[in-house]
Amino acid sequence: MHPWQAFILGVIEGITEYLPISSTGHLIVAQRLMGIGTGGLQAKEAADAFAVCIQGGAILAVLGLYWKRVIQMIQGVLGKNPEGLKLAINIIAGFLPAAVIGVILSHKIKEHLFGLWPVVIAWFIGGVGILAVSWWRKSNPPRSGGVELAGLTLKMALIIGLLQCVAMCPGTSRSLMTICGGLLVGLSIRAAVEYSFLLGVLTLTAATAKDAVGKVKGLDPMYDKLFGGTKLMLNEYGAVPMIIGIVAAAISAAIAVKWLVSYLQSHGLSVFGWYRIGIGLIIGSLIVAGTLQA
Repeated sequence: MHPWQAFILGVIEGITEYLPISSTGHLIVAQRLMGIGTGGLQAKEAADAFAVCIQGGAILAVLGLYWKRVIQMIQGVLGKNPEGLKLAINIIAGFLPAAVIGVILSHKIKEHLFGLWPVVIAWFIGGVGILAVSWWRKSNPPRSGGVELAGLTLKMALIIGLLQCVAMCPGTSRSLMTICGGLLVGLSIRAAVEYSFLLGVLTLTAATAKDAVGKVKGLDPMYDKLFGGTKLMLNEYGAVPMIIGIVAAAISAAIAVKWLVSYLQSHGLSVFGWYRIGIGLIIGSLIVAGTLQA
């Protein structure tokens, strides 16, 4: 992998991770276009590990932007901030469904759904879903703009967490499901977006850690157990591309997060629905034309 390829993938990860347009779908397409991960099983698994590890940059971006919330939750766990403890419990409650279902289904999902056609279909369906949620919210506006984050209940958090599980299918978008889930349970746009970001930190950290030490076929069992996908990725690409990808993802994610909060307050989600439908049609056409291999 060339440094410029790592930079492009990092920027794509950072921009798309917290927007409701699917970072996984965009990374799969970008890797295919650049010919990354097409040289056999180990090449593919190294590319997959790289895509997961650069999520660390997106995690750092949200931790930096929302450090006050993080400190609040830490104080809550230490018994010094009741509101922070409530938020921490709600974040964990939102994470648990994905943790349980991910352990059960992650292998099957990677085996059967990590292709371009599933991504295209998920893009299109998700786009229609965003337009439907936007229409519903306009037809049923919440009182006073919706519930703020302090008013989030355990039941609301669990519903959002269950909807996040749908995003395990590539192309769906974790942010799409959690932001729309937050709006459907009555959160304000700002609260839904902030909860989505904070829940994403825990979810992405768990996913990154799991894949970083996960097993890779074809390696010595002890070597595999100790190092997994990250070691294979470093053998394939070296450390420099990973560092470039993480830094690029962190910077671009910070910019995207700041922009998204401001944009949604004034314009809503509809543009992302149309974008998803448009890119789904474009990539689907390229597959049919033979330009991209599904």
